[in-house]
Amino acid sequence: MNTLLKRIRGRTTREIAASVELAAREGALAGGGRLPTVRGLAAALGVSPATVASAYKELRLRGVLVARGRQGTRLSRLPGATAATQDALPRGVRDLRDGNPDPALLPPFGAALRRIDATHHLYGGDPTLPGLAKLVARDLSDEGVRAGEIAFVSGAMDGLDRVLAESLRPGDAVAVEDPCFGNVHELALARGLVPLPVGVDDEGVLPDEVERAFAGGARALIVTPRAQNPFGSAFTPARAKALRALVRARPEVLVIEDDHASLITRAELAPIHVDARRWAHVRSFSKGLNPDLRLAAVTGDEETLRRVQARQRVGERWVSHLLQRLALELLSDAGVRRGLRKAADVYAERREALLAELAARGVRAFGSSGYNVWIPVESESETLAALFARGFAVAAGDRFRMQSAPAVRVTAASLSPRDAKAFAAAWTNGGGAKTASV
Repeated sequence: MNTLLKRIRGRTTREIAASVELAAREGALAGGGRLPTVRGLAAALGVSPATVASAYKELRLRGVLVARGRQGTRLSRLPGATAATQDALPRGVRDLRDGNPDPALLPPFGAALRRIDATHHLYGGDPTLPGLAKLVARDLSDEGVRAGEIAFVSGAMDGLDRVLAESLRPGDAVAVEDPCFGNVHELALARGLVPLPVGVDDEGVLPDEVERAFAGGARALIVTPRAQNPFGSAFTPARAKALRALVRARPEVLVIEDDHASLITRAELAPIHVDARRWAHVRSFSKGLNPDLRLAAVTGDEETLRRVQARQRVGERWVSHLLQRLALELLSDAGVRRGLRKAADVYAERREALLAELAARGVRAFGSSGYNVWIPVESESETLAALFARGFAVAAGDRFRMQSAPAVRVTAASLSPRDAKAFAAAWTNGGGAKTASV
């Protein structure tokens, strides 16, 4: 604390806020670290407590700080702190940390690229390719998603960002899964929102915790109905029914569904937005077609979609029609559709093989859908180091957690049953068994 106090300077709200943020970004305060009290920092700087309080408020609205009651004001995980790229691994170390699909299960693009219409799309044209919108609308309807206009955005995170930006204001609380995809948490912080963690199990978010978040003032709820990353949960019909009842009782809450893995999971969609007045459903094509195909569809209630489309028209205006035509070409191909169904089966088999190998050794793990497996541990850093020494790199749970217990995420997308056996053996032979919560 004394070291941090020496780094903070300034006499005005803006100067103090800038100084705190700079100290944090330079590593003087780790994520989750406690800041001086308002009165303590005011005394150290020789300014009024109101000035410091105003600086802290500005930093909270921008997602740099979080207020945790009796635990004091603490540094959040700074937006953008998650590495955009990962260090190269030495020869012989298997990468199970990246969350990528298996490249061998992605459809080839060559023939589709040669077949797509290359007609120029000019300013003032329809931002949405009608054929793709019609196809996506049919797919959504077949899975129980309410009818609504379609907008195309640059991936799932872009869709979430646009919906949040047009629907909430800085300082609003938003209920998010815990653990959740780290970028969702950071996105909320970057928008000045206050994330309220909601626990998950194999069937999705826990209704009691969702209800608590609603009572705590949550203005929105972000959920992953299947293939939840990193936990792997999927809504069962019973869980979805319970959540729909909560949503129905809170018409002011915006329900956002991130269906990022719809193309490559066998889990059936059990949407909860059907009883919501304000809702958005985001469907990405990246996991199934290619992560480099930066394209997702967003639908929702009329007001929410109108706001998203209006802001898009004054910004980048539209997502490239070349990308939209490529997606349409691929999704209209019966062979590609068969390949996607096969990929879903393969991912399920690989995930289930890993879970079975771990269970046979007494290791508790989670992953009811998708291709990620979540394994509780006592020490993430020790587990990562021990597994690395045995030839496996996995992701630290800290990237995904807020209040939930320590764990590691294993991406089983390209892990054969034989590889799963080797990983489980490495775990129980010192790679994780001593630190696992079993």
